[in-house]
Amino acid sequence: MLTRLKEFENRSPQIVFHWQDELTEAEGWVVINSLRNGAAGGGTRMRKGCTMQEVLSLAKTMEVKFAVCGPPIGGAKSGINFDPEDPRKHDVLNRWYQAVMPLLKTYYGTGGDLNVDEVAEVMPITEQYGLLHPQEGVVNGHLHASPEDRDLILQQLMDGVKKHVTHFDYAPTTDEKDITVSDMVTGYGVAMAVVHADRLWDRAAAGKRVIIQGFGNVGGAAALTLAKEGYKVVGIIDRRGGLMEPEGLDLESIKRLYLNRDGNQLVADHILPFEQVNEQIWSMGAEVFIPAAGSRLVTKAQTDAMIAHGLETISCGANVPFADPDIFLGETALHADAQISVIPDFIANCGMARTFAYFMQPGVSMEDEDIFQDISQTILDALAKTHGLAPDGKNLWSKSLEWVLKDLLPETDTASTLQA
Repeated sequence: MLTRLKEFENRSPQIVFHWQDELTEAEGWVVINSLRNGAAGGGTRMRKGCTMQEVLSLAKTMEVKFAVCGPPIGGAKSGINFDPEDPRKHDVLNRWYQAVMPLLKTYYGTGGDLNVDEVAEVMPITEQYGLLHPQEGVVNGHLHASPEDRDLILQQLMDGVKKHVTHFDYAPTTDEKDITVSDMVTGYGVAMAVVHADRLWDRAAAGKRVIIQGFGNVGGAAALTLAKEGYKVVGIIDRRGGLMEPEGLDLESIKRLYLNRDGNQLVADHILPFEQVNEQIWSMGAEVFIPAAGSRLVTKAQTDAMIAHGLETISCGANVPFADPDIFLGETALHADAQISVIPDFIANCGMARTFAYFMQPGVSMEDEDIFQDISQTILDALAKTHGLAPDGKNLWSKSLEWVLKDLLPETDTASTLQA
């Protein structure tokens, strides 16, 4: 497996698009790992310090993710090196999408990602430059649909991603805030990965304690879903502070925290300073950890502290959550994978990618239950494949990569990889 993985990691990306903003210091890249079956997909992120190597790593992760959840296309990613809290953000995004519009029209599909919102930013900005939907490039390059099906698919994508979720099983039902499908699907999938893993590996779920890193759409939706499934959120760490409640936050408290966020930031009357939470939360004790803040943040010391205090499962809400330089399995990831159940990002957080794939089927149901259950079933199917390779619940990341890479690299000689 490691030989096969290195082969995949070391392959040069098919396309690298580099952009330098003429009015600010912003710099950006689209990295398309491959145009597998005619197209590639991956969201747009913005953060200060973003690099081309980071975008490349995420593009390869996206290719693995599409092998899990469909459509069977290449992986890509957009990354912009710019402070998302800068008041010039919107103008930078406008110029960025104008520059990459030819790719988005032809063979590249994008969406939201870290600090870039799918519904509030990506869709309205790209629409003003003539894009019917941010996934139009995938529809054109991969599906080759008839004009009638193409129009139907694009309409389903447009309506479905922005659809207001009203079913309480999937979002807080409220008139105070419009909760959309795009707000909820990734975090919902991350949480359901935990639920399915506990059932597949025959582990009791009721009352299990959960620590969540990051309380944006992914962390917030994961907290809501897990609370509804009987898990207890005991700790939340966000970049400006956090909460530690050893007895667990009840569902109503988590709903209020979700609805009261300032953008993607945790807001609470009794919020604790970041320094205090960061010092104490890793040792407070929890069976489940959801890293949902950003890439390459979780250290080996933090992982060891949680394992020493009862950690059983990590469900990766962030892409590449461990603080390793490697694209997939670095020292920290391998260390954790060998001891506990680490559900990899390409399975756990495939909710948005799967939602796009779902709406690319002409004539599908637009009901909340059908959209969310499709995500849940996709994750269950993927974990069931892994279960057959890892019956003890360990090395889930490694074993998941094993079966995924067989799909992506079928020409690789099996006998030589088994010796790795």
